[in-house]
Amino acid sequence: MDTSALVALAVFIALNLTAAASGAVFRPGSWYASLDKPSWVPPNWAFPLVWSVLYAMITASGWLVWQEAGPGALPALSIYVLSLVLNAAWSGLFFGWRRMNLAMIDVVLLWLSIAAVIALFWPIRPLAALLLVPYLVWVTIASALNLRMIQLNRPTAANAAE
Repeated sequence: MDTSALVALAVFIALNLTAAASGAVFRPGSWYASLDKPSWVPPNWAFPLVWSVLYAMITASGWLVWQEAGPGALPALSIYVLSLVLNAAWSGLFFGWRRMNLAMIDVVLLWLSIAAVIALFWPIRPLAALLLVPYLVWVTIASALNLRMIQLNRPTAANAAE
């Protein structure tokens, strides 16, 4: 692997670590623990494990596309970066601001951006697109979970007056 490939890989690692840092900054905490959750919510230990694997796959995906197409991949990679921004925003919206409704909008936009990246990456490097499919599946689950959390934790007349 030459120096430019290593630099590109380092850039993709940095981009993904930056997005992942949002989850470290905005932690679930006692507020999340107090919420009503559906029976199918994954266990807390699963989230960091799954996200670690996903971020590795997202990193590899972007790097493979860059290696294949270089600057010609910039339109696709700009949507890739947008998806990382939306990904990072979700933790702040949900856990930081405790705005499940805004987090729901964000996760829908995130889902759409990942689907777009898959479609854009496919003609450049099919493997890169396939590496993002588990990410799309996980975000689909997160979207359903976000929606169900909104439904289960609607303000009631009793706590709206507080």
